[in-house]
Amino acid sequence: MTIIRQPSLFGIQELFDMEPTQKYEAIISAVDLDSMYHQVAKKSRLGAPEELNYAAMIISTFVRYIERIPTMKDLIKRLHDDLAFKLNCGFLVSDHVPSESSYSRLITKLEESDILEKEQEKVVLQAIAEGFITDDTVAIDATHFEARDQAQPKEEKPKSEPQKRGRKSKDERDGWLKEQAETEANLPLYDRKIVAQLDVPLAELRAEVPQDPKWGVKKNSEGQNVFWFGYKGHLAVGTSSQYILQALFSSGSLNDGKAAIPLLKGIQERLHLPLRYQTMDAGYDYEPIYEQVHRMGQQSVIAYNKRNEGEIIGYDKHFAPTCFREHSYRYDSFDPKYETLKYTRPKECSDCPLANEGICQKVYKVKITSDLRRYTAPARGSQAWKNIFKRRTAVERVNAYLKEFFQLNNVRYRTGKRAKIHFDMVTLIYNASK
Repeated sequence: MTIIRQPSLFGIQELFDMEPTQKYEAIISAVDLDSMYHQVAKKSRLGAPEELNYAAMIISTFVRYIERIPTMKDLIKRLHDDLAFKLNCGFLVSDHVPSESSYSRLITKLEESDILEKEQEKVVLQAIAEGFITDDTVAIDATHFEARDQAQPKEEKPKSEPQKRGRKSKDERDGWLKEQAETEANLPLYDRKIVAQLDVPLAELRAEVPQDPKWGVKKNSEGQNVFWFGYKGHLAVGTSSQYILQALFSSGSLNDGKAAIPLLKGIQERLHLPLRYQTMDAGYDYEPIYEQVHRMGQQSVIAYNKRNEGEIIGYDKHFAPTCFREHSYRYDSFDPKYETLKYTRPKECSDCPLANEGICQKVYKVKITSDLRRYTAPARGSQAWKNIFKRRTAVERVNAYLKEFFQLNNVRYRTGKRAKIHFDMVTLIYNASK
């Protein structure tokens, strides 16, 4: 049966201007509440009977994010004071309003399962099936949010003995290299180099993500370091639909680049979208990330981060070849069969006296596999590359939506596992609202 995509009857702003009953139904109908209820409800008829309306509790937890109710205590107070709100959340008039402890036990049951991640994937797959996600470009970025508690004071480490000065002998160096390799192999997955993630299964990558609140640092627009104690949310967003295709929750200290490969593998293994480009900022400029995108049969549009690299003779700042008089060759096209970039003679060569001397080539061809980091399709510096890179702002807009309208920066839990429930709820409600 052919699926015909219907035009949207209202935008997200009109959705939030609806009456509460219609609004809650429109958003929560996208989520499979039956599977969530089955996950948290009692599995056996034996034991004490449960008097709680778990289905209504789940709905009211979602509504807390929709209505921007800051705390669970405020939610319970409104359920006590507003009968219409209580009915809109699915409670009966005769139902007792659950206590904070009851809601806490509900969060514990959600924490012990991965039901929210599964529901997030279901919503995205449904949007793909119905034709709402037709993106060919994905933007990846991270956003930070603070933890509920302050950081614990640092423990003073004992001073290490000063190292022996001078060059090591060959035997000492070989022993030191062997010791370093053993130390690297015994480190946790996310403490190793990014290249170690390439051949690790997706399930293990997601299971090993550190989630405890830690100190994080990033540079602001003025180039100054900004510190915070808390977490990071890593998002892979469709640039035209602005759906969150994949999300990852981590400690604030995790390097942004170390979350890219789990997001990319999640898109490849779980969604099977016909994507062409993956765009990211300079914080993701690592060779293993380019390698992962290439394995997926897609192209990387990632800002270049120059790291103590000298000037390359015969090439410009975008790695395009230059002529004898240092004019840059123009990017012409990309041959996907041979993975080759084609550059043609610069305009300045039309009236150059050296043009007919056999010194300058008319055409240059470069295989992108010779250096995936420097050569991308379309080529760096071209107008096509710049136009695709501009789409990356979609993920920044989504980050702003989550913080301003869905309470991402209002974490009310103390541990990383519970803060992850908050993050999963926020991303799920955002996609359901879409």
